Amino acid sequence: MRILVAMSGGVDSSVAAALLVEAGHEVVGATLKLWGGPSDSGCCSVADVEDARRVAQQLGITHHVFDLTERFSSAVVAPYVAAHAEGRTPNPCIECNRHVKFDRLLERSRRLGFDKLATGHHARVVGVPPVPPVPPGPGAPRALPAPGATGGFRLLRGVDPAKDQSYVLSMLDQGQLAGVLFPVGEMTKAEVRAHAARLSLRTATKPDSQDVCFVSRTVGRRGFLADRLELHRADVVEGTTGETVGTVDGVELVTVGQRRGMGHGKDGRRHFAVSVDVGRRRVTVAGAEAAAVRRVPLAPGTITWVGAPLPPGGRALAQVGAHGRPMPCTFGTEPSDPTVVFDQAQRPVAPGQTVALYDLAEPDAVLGAGIADRTGC
Repeated sequence: MRILVAMSGGVDSSVAAALLVEAGHEVVGATLKLWGGPSDSGCCSVADVEDARRVAQQLGITHHVFDLTERFSSAVVAPYVAAHAEGRTPNPCIECNRHVKFDRLLERSRRLGFDKLATGHHARVVGVPPVPPVPPGPGAPRALPAPGATGGFRLLRGVDPAKDQSYVLSMLDQGQLAGVLFPVGEMTKAEVRAHAARLSLRTATKPDSQDVCFVSRTVGRRGFLADRLELHRADVVEGTTGETVGTVDGVELVTVGQRRGMGHGKDGRRHFAVSVDVGRRRVTVAGAEAAAVRRVPLAPGTITWVGAPLPPGGRALAQVGAHGRPMPCTFGTEPSDPTVVFDQAQRPVAPGQTVALYDLAEPDAVLGAGIADRTGC
């Protein structure tokens, strides 16, 4: 099988490539040039490209660099800035997966004649048996069988709960899942690093990326956005009394659900941001109980399904954030009402954040996802 591996320069994608080589596949590595500006974090730095190239050299595979900066700028960076200008909180990693890695890169891999695109994500696709973490031995490579007779693909959490990345892949559909592999999804992070160490890969001890790749640590989110839009001072208003209780010097930087900088109520308890109104230069805050929501409207055009859509009134587990706790919910009650209704009140969900839905009966299985449209209630 001819497989293109997206090599970010990290240990996970390095081991993904190594496993596929060990399994006897024809493997080519590709690193994406996504960001033309300064970068000292994430997966866009010059050092990351060099690490990927050197690992490919160690594995004896060809390595390419694909320039997708224009697509990344228009589909990820520009919407990121625009969302903040509107008081929304975007998730650029999900949008990069949606518009770049599993759109343009997957399309390019198919045009170039590859059978699959592999990445180092900690997730699993059921329908194509996973690449074994340890190959069966020298001279006995194991090929990947074709999808089963049922034909469908399911997206599951990675086996390592601490490193599971199914949330940022929750927008994938059947067509995309049919063309991808996640070779390290069956491994824990410790097993990944141990495998890299056995092969003496230069990325074996490299720390994981933690930040938005195009926002450098030296300027941070504030500095990045301040160079691209005007930040405005705003009042912080207590929701129940209407009393002004403070100010913020960048309303565009405030996230619904945020506690930091939101002050405390007269009872001494911390406030949460419950709405951000950039136009009126106002952040409304409330205590934990008043801030809690049960209903989270989803923007209709953003809803995607791994397989069959969840019917109105269908039950699921909803997760907000890569490390959020999945909570039982009901998916709307009418086709025209794409809303997640939690069984119990939750912290407010920021507009722009992805709400991933998992199977209530099989909590590891992703059903689909949508983007929160506005502050819930």
